[in-house]
Amino acid sequence: MPRTRPAYPPDFRREAVELLRAGRTPRELAQSLGVSEQTLRNWRRQDQIDRHEHDDGPTSDERDELTRLRRENERLCQERDLLKRAAAFFATENGTR
Repeated sequence: MPRTRPAYPPDFRREAVELLRAGRTPRELAQSLGVSEQTLRNWRRQDQIDRHEHDDGPTSDERDELTRLRRENERLCQERDLLKRAAAFFATENGTR
């Protein structure tokens, strides 16, 4: 599903999380930055996971690796399917000659 807006830059996210860690509330920070409170909470939660303060989800590095591996798996499945079709084609072509 396409995003409705581009992702926020990593530096922007880091600075927002640092402000939250410094004691700003998600509500006041959301108003000043123009970001939803839930987005700020999500960023803070992911930061806590990345810092190993919580262990109830994958770290950002693990998420990136999982995304990369899913893309690679999709590509390999497409290549496998193409080779299967090619093998079936050549098998029937050789059998009819």
